[in-house]
Amino acid sequence: MQPPAQSTLTPLRRLAVHSTSTCSAHASAYGKCILATYTDVKKDACKEEFAKFGACLREAVCPFDLTA
Repeated sequence: MQPPAQSTLTPLRRLAVHSTSTCSAHASAYGKCILATYTDVKKDACKEEFAKFGACLREAVCPFDLTA
């Protein structure tokens, strides 16, 4: 059985698919940063990793440029 076409996926399903496939490298980097710093939590400790992961997800889930 094949997965449903991209247009029939719900937004939450698209987010789940892209966070585990398309953006897996960014998710892994963010997770490793969190794991490395969870005992000494500081504001913005993983800000760069989170920003890259978020940008990847936004681009993957909504491929249209909404800033124009």
